[in-house]
Amino acid sequence: MAVCYLRSVLSQCHRHVLKQTACRDPSLTCTIQSWTSIRFYAATAAKGRTKDDKEKKGKTKKEIKAEIEEKRKDTSRPKPYGFAAWEPTDDVYLARFYPKPLLEPETAVNLLKRYQELDFTYPKQPVYVELTLDMKLEKKKKVDQFVGYLNYPYPFTAEENKILVFTEDGDAVEIAKDNGALFAGGSELVEKVLNDDIKADFYIATPEMVPKLNSLKNKLRKKLPKSKRGTVGRDVSKMIQLVKTCHEYQVDQECLIQTKIAMLDMPCEHIIANLEALIKDTCSHKPLNFGPFVEKLLISSASSEALYLDFKKFLPQQPENESD
Repeated sequence: MAVCYLRSVLSQCHRHVLKQTACRDPSLTCTIQSWTSIRFYAATAAKGRTKDDKEKKGKTKKEIKAEIEEKRKDTSRPKPYGFAAWEPTDDVYLARFYPKPLLEPETAVNLLKRYQELDFTYPKQPVYVELTLDMKLEKKKKVDQFVGYLNYPYPFTAEENKILVFTEDGDAVEIAKDNGALFAGGSELVEKVLNDDIKADFYIATPEMVPKLNSLKNKLRKKLPKSKRGTVGRDVSKMIQLVKTCHEYQVDQECLIQTKIAMLDMPCEHIIANLEALIKDTCSHKPLNFGPFVEKLLISSASSEALYLDFKKFLPQQPENESD
């Protein structure tokens, strides 16, 4: 009896490792079925992660990109990291296989003008620059994001900025209007700004008016008066003169400045002079003993590609007695 039970169990186990196959002969009306054995293979062993893979997994894309950029700065290598060579040997080549060339400011500006002629675009188009900054200070400290005000040596707009002053002081209202403010007043102006009845390029406020401007945060956003922007204070006339004819720029995305510096139809010398003024004003926000503030600079027009610029000659130099 036990032998019968054992035979039954073994037959069931055998069926689990077999699969049924069928074949049909066209000359016959029946189907021939048979059992074919199945062979189970062991799963392939997972490949062990290398040390580099483990390090990359714990880093963000931004950190990995920064490491690659740092490796590409090593000029002692026979070829730059990730590229075919330092520079092409032919005048026809794939640009993605070579690092972007650094152009002299005069060459870059003339190229932008040439692109405009070849593309038949409007000559009076703005010229933009993008500055990448090194915000690091000692240890883990960084330069705070800032807003700068600059009077270009060669302005590219003749219009003065429209200024609105929030103040409840009658004397301050008179001073604001005498210095060229378009609007000046107290809480009654808040409702007008919310309803889009009045608009301005810059908004200035005295300290006692700041708590009453909370309702304008979503409306004005970056234009909201703040002390660190120099638009909140007691000296109304000084603040107005600061923003009346100036150009405003600010740091975005932690380390980027993207702003306009000129119009493309301006002389090349004027465009370069405005660029130099912007670089020097930007560098004034970080002590020189921490190294160059500007790491990379791109210049472009409204209808052209961006060009990498060699800007080292515009960087302020630290006096020799301080470096020693």
